[in-house]
Amino acid sequence: MTRKEEDLAQVLAESLNKSKKDQKVAFFLDGSDAPTNVEGWISTGSDMLDLSISNRPNGGIPVGRIAEITGLEQTGKSLVSAHILAETQKQGGVAVLIDTETSVSREFYDAIGLDISKLLYVSVDSVEEIFESIEIIIEKVRKASKDKIVTIVVDSVAAASTKSEISGDYDKDGYATDKAILISKAMRKITNMIGRQKITLVFTNQLRQKMNAMPFADPWTTSGGKALAFHASVRLRLKHKGRIKQKVNGQDRIIGIQVRAQVVKNRMGPPLRSADFDVFFDSGIDNYGSWLNVMKDAKIVKQGGAWYTYVFEGNDDEEIKFQSKDFVELLEGNEALRDELYLKICDASVYKYKGDSPRDPEDIEIDESDGDDD
Repeated sequence: MTRKEEDLAQVLAESLNKSKKDQKVAFFLDGSDAPTNVEGWISTGSDMLDLSISNRPNGGIPVGRIAEITGLEQTGKSLVSAHILAETQKQGGVAVLIDTETSVSREFYDAIGLDISKLLYVSVDSVEEIFESIEIIIEKVRKASKDKIVTIVVDSVAAASTKSEISGDYDKDGYATDKAILISKAMRKITNMIGRQKITLVFTNQLRQKMNAMPFADPWTTSGGKALAFHASVRLRLKHKGRIKQKVNGQDRIIGIQVRAQVVKNRMGPPLRSADFDVFFDSGIDNYGSWLNVMKDAKIVKQGGAWYTYVFEGNDDEEIKFQSKDFVELLEGNEALRDELYLKICDASVYKYKGDSPRDPEDIEIDESDGDDD
């Protein structure tokens, strides 16, 4: 951009901002005050999922944006959102749960580190009440503290009715479009508002089978129309990969599940990346367990039978041998080792932008499917 063009752009920006007395609307993206800038990140409880979303170390769900977590039943949607609320509290923020299902476990929240004494719990029935509550929170935060991080989880969109639906009877309706229309209107109102107020919205939603889906097309859709999918900066799809069993008194007992989280939409980094992690019923997401899987795939550690070997560069190339059952204790007892391993995982996982780099057509393969990649 030439000097003359820069001066013209500056004049245009000043004119636009003068026309709006109450707020600034024109920015230059190299500045620190542009609303497109992400003010922070909130961890999902899984470092590998955080990397898949933000494509940067210590990332996660972006502050001031909308995220949607979808999946079939028992895939960990409410669990991941609870971890997000707990991580918000760890950053000194306000955690709000808008619950349309009235089904929470206080004991489990305690186990994953969510302070229920500081959790604002809002129980509502209708879509209208959900967004009325969100607007009240935004208004109060604007008056109190613009720097306070606030995370609002709506669990779930699928379980919320509309006021007209609640007041009606059980007869079969025609095309039930009220819910989609209401959500579409609400999204247009609040998307820009939350970015300016450091308020993060996380919606959980159920997957529904799409009738008459074309071959190779995505066989799933979500409740409430397409507005939430369009306005969300991040959309996650959780899938059940398997059950985790443990021998107890000679019998197999199911103690958890393995989950794959796919980033089906991402405006913070490359989309269509995924992360696998274990979920235990008594403690939530097993974060460090997924570290070990990535380290094996990236050849950060060497494996021989049940033993792993790592050369600790930060301690004069000390050779460390361990088994998977000792991995968590090893990391928790050595912060320098943990930091070194995390940086190597980031280096192996973060997608590097290269601009207009040449590609060999022989190395590129087209996958025409647009659905589940199980």
